[in-house]
Parts: sequence; structure tokens; C-alpha cells
Amino acid sequence: MAVIEKKSRQYWQELDKSHHLHPFTNHKELHEQGARIITRADGVYIYDADGKKMLDGMSGLWCVNVGYGRQELVDAATQQMQELPYYNSFFQCSHPPAIELAAMLKEVSQPQFNRVFFSGSGSESNDTIVRMVRTYWDLLGQPERHTIISRENAYHGSTVAAASLGGMKAMHKQSGLPIPGIVHVDQPHWFASDRKQSPAEFGLEAARSIEAKIRELGPDKIAAFIGEPVQGAGGVVVPPDSYWPEVQRICDEYGILLISDEVITGFGRVGEWFGADTFGTRPDFMPFAKGVTSGYLPLGGVLISDRVADVLIEKGGEFFHGYTYSGHPVACAVAIANLKLIQRDELITRVRDDIGPYLQQKWQALSEHPLVGETRMVGLMGALEIVTDKDTLERFDEKQGVGTICRDHLIANGLCLRAVGDTIVCAPPLVLSHAEADELVEITWKALDLTQQGLSE
Repeated sequence: MAVIEKKSRQYWQELDKSHHLHPFTNHKELHEQGARIITRADGVYIYDADGKKMLDGMSGLWCVNVGYGRQELVDAATQQMQELPYYNSFFQCSHPPAIELAAMLKEVSQPQFNRVFFSGSGSESNDTIVRMVRTYWDLLGQPERHTIISRENAYHGSTVAAASLGGMKAMHKQSGLPIPGIVHVDQPHWFASDRKQSPAEFGLEAARSIEAKIRELGPDKIAAFIGEPVQGAGGVVVPPDSYWPEVQRICDEYGILLISDEVITGFGRVGEWFGADTFGTRPDFMPFAKGVTSGYLPLGGVLISDRVADVLIEKGGEFFHGYTYSGHPVACAVAIANLKLIQRDELITRVRDDIGPYLQQKWQALSEHPLVGETRMVGLMGALEIVTDKDTLERFDEKQGVGTICRDHLIANGLCLRAVGDTIVCAPPLVLSHAEADELVEITWKALDLTQQGLSE
């Protein structure tokens, strides 16, 4: 007998209105329109309660890297649930799935990473970062080094500390954030600048805003810098090539910790195991989540460099931090199966050498559309900018909601992409075929055409 019985879309929408408050949602609008009810998925496609088939160009929420319907992951969860469905890792306890996964993560990450702290999500991972960074400097006898530098328009989660690390003003305004000891500097978004500098010059200037903030506050006050290799929820902001090498230089020169937020970019999304590998940085921390289980179960964590872990172990005593579901055995078992699948099917090589370049070329062709001012993509993570004038790159008035209009046309034509203002972003599953990539781009062009037609009427 099925746990969830089949019901009509209208049934689920009414029940949803009555009892379910959604994340990142205008609740008044949702009550007026009704939720989109997704009932099943397979491969790179999802299906709604009316049976409509849509290509999932966002991998759920940047996470379903290996696609839907992978029996290997279902079997891993089933077997582990039969053996040990739950136990905690508090009080000097552990279990084989968490231990094996930690060892596997060490093998696929940079040499400085030998230890993992598990959480249940990316937000929890970044809350852990704040606690661990400050504890590290306390143990070294430098308690004044508590300030963490982040960037405007960054997204690091929605819990209190993680949202403070993020640089989204709307989130801060609504919640009285950021908490003390977190400051923000410029993001490396060349398209959003005045574009008077070359991308290389702009990348260096954006990186040096970190150095300026260090000097302003005093190097002895700065604990760490955190950045997404590619800013995801901020609109897939791909930094100029000059940016990350300069950030690494600055962190090295001032001795501050470097945190590479890999929640979206980890596990093949940008053509390597991690974004730090793609952009050539050597971080001290790498928070992760999403792609570690391909979203099949909630799991997050932080890869911790020997520089930090050795201090915590040798000097730390008890670290008063953790979660009920840290290293959940079923989630870890699914993650193990997921990493093995990524390795077996050579998905990272495929993203780097095959489907990544293929989709990038197709996506670039969208720049010829009259509404598109720029396209960008690294690995299978891309964006296009909708503009009213291709020559000046002038934006539409945000009150027009052109990005949302385009997104609605995309969905109506069978493709789920996301609108971040007037930026359309995509991050399809890593198993996307060439034919499916063609479909993704063809529908995007059609949606842009429909958007343009609507604006001219």
C-alpha cells in the first residue's frame, strides 16, 4: 500500500494552503496562485500532479547531481535502515557509514583535508564554520581574531549565523542581521559593475577590497574570509580569472583562514570534485551539502584542514557544538553510494570534458537573443542576463518583473530554471545528455521570445 495516496492537484493545493508554510515564499501570492505540486521524477525530468513533464534545469535546488531514480541510492538507504536506521555521534560514539564516508571525502579532496565534521545541511555547515573558526583562534591565544569577512550578495544559508555570513540585504533587513563580527566586501560581479575596467582588472580590485577591509579593521582582528567559488543564489556570479589567485595571496599574507563554500559547487558541479580545485585555491575549510547525497537525503558537513583540526584536537578539550543528525547513518550510506556512482560513471570528467563544454557552447549562443546582455557558465552552472538594450546593457525596471515573466514562460514550456531578479540561472543534473542540453537551450530561447513579445504588446 502506498504511503501517499494519489489525489488531484486541487486537493493537494488546498491542503497545502491550509497547513504548509513554504521557505523563501511570498505566502500571500502562494495562497492566491496555489503551489506547483511535483509528484514524481526520473532522470532529468520531474512531473507535476497533472502529469506535466518538465526538464529540471536546476537539479532540484542545485543538488540532484546524479539525476532522479537512481536505484543504487534507494538500495543503500534501504539496507542501512534495516541494519542501523539511526544512532548519534555524540558521547564518543560512531558508526561505520560516517567513518567510511569521512575517509572517502578525504580521498577526493585536497591533501590538507583529513577530517570531516558532519551536519544536516549547508546552513548548519556554515554555522559550524563560525563556531569552529572562532574556537581555533581562541585556542591559539588570539581571541580578538573573531571577525569573518564575506561578500555582498553572497548566500551561505538561512540560519542566523549562516544568513549573517551571507550578504543579501533583504534577509538582513528582515531578521536584524548580521550578528556581530561579520562584515562584507565587494562581490566579483563584473557584469553588475560599471564595466569600465577589464574583467581582469576588476577581479583584482574586487579581491583587494578584502585586503582593504583587513587593513581598516586591523589584521589582528580578522579570523577568516568566506566565499563561494561561484556565487550561486546571487545569480551564478563567475569571478574573473584574476580574482581567486589574489584572494589566496591576501589570505596567505595576513595569515587568515580561507573558507571555500562548496555547498553548491562541490561534487562535480563545476567540473572538478570541488570549486577550490577548479579555481586553484587551498582552503582551510570547505563546507558542503547538496550534491554529497545528490539531494536524496539531507546531509552536510565541513572538511577541515590539518592546520585547524590539529589545534582543535591537541588544545581544544570539548567542542560544545553538534547536531542530532550529525553523520546520520542512512544519509551517510546514501552519500557513499552517491560518491561511488559519481566515480563509476566518471561524471566529473564528463562535466569537465563532455557535457559541460557542450552545454556551455549552446548556452553561449543565447547571447545572440535581443533580450540577452551576457551569458556565462562554468561546468554545469550558468546564467544569462536579461537587458532592455544590448548595446548599453541597460536593465529593465525591476518593478516589471521581466525575469519572473521569463521564468513562468520557461515552466509553461516544460523547463524549470530560476529567476534571480532579471538573471536566469541554470544548473542541470550532471547526467544531462546532449539531446537534453539541446532541449534546455531551445526552450530557453522560446521563453525569451515569448517574453519579448509580451513586452512589445
